Amino acid sequence: MKRARGQQPIINILSVDVEECFHATEVSGSGNGYPEARPAVEAQTRHVLELFERHRISATFFMLGMVAEKHPRLVREIAKQGHEIGCHSYAHSLVYDLTPQEFRQDTIRAVRCIEDACGLTPRTYRAPSYSITAKSLWALEILVELGFTHDSSIYPIRHDRYGIPGFGRHAQRYETPAGPICEVPIATAQLSSNRLVPVGGGGYLRLLPYCYTAAGVRRINASEGQPACLYFHPWELDPDQPRLTSSLVSTLRTYRGLRTMTGKVERLLSDFAFGPLTAVHPVEEPALVLVR
Repeated sequence: MKRARGQQPIINILSVDVEECFHATEVSGSGNGYPEARPAVEAQTRHVLELFERHRISATFFMLGMVAEKHPRLVREIAKQGHEIGCHSYAHSLVYDLTPQEFRQDTIRAVRCIEDACGLTPRTYRAPSYSITAKSLWALEILVELGFTHDSSIYPIRHDRYGIPGFGRHAQRYETPAGPICEVPIATAQLSSNRLVPVGGGGYLRLLPYCYTAAGVRRINASEGQPACLYFHPWELDPDQPRLTSSLVSTLRTYRGLRTMTGKVERLLSDFAFGPLTAVHPVEEPALVLVR
């Protein structure tokens, strides 16, 4: 990206959803995951940490409580390397499949596991598979009640499993009956007044050419002057993981592009500036928009 001399690059948000390959919704929904897959999250996440260290990148790691419970040393290692620790639920249950009480208990359990692992209390949250949708916005009030200051669970697109079309595309102050929370949606690019495309990483980075994501991030940075929020999973950088899905669509969504994903992440880290979520959007940031 070309910039005027002396102009500082926009710091984008880089986040990692730390879970096992069998936690992915396409896999867990098939019923094939848990019996056949061996835990691999430690090696996969250490690969990510090595990439970040090489590029001197700090990011937000959204930890699954179940992973923190079984691999506490990994959580401590992530924190020791200066990364932000967030919460990704306990058991990777979709929020809209839970009752408010079940969601509260799942989140409390996840927080306790993370605290026990590294001594830090997460204040940022990301729902499994972006499952805070129009029918589960009540979850944001519960997050505020539990002390969370930031959420990054809303994808402002139309998808068969997630998304809130029409939701604001950039960080915004969302008011709940319990108080405000900073909602940081995953990156989308505005192609026209009625056409929005996802460019936030994850499967879109894995499945599509690198230039698609890079062009979207550049458009957000240059044309809108805004940071882009990107994510991926450690298992997406592991081409040797077991194949556990049971349908053609799920197989394509989950495993296509695994062999090129590390190279794409390396290019992102070289081409753009990144930081953790709350460093880009601190609690007191005045530019957040009030959503009513």
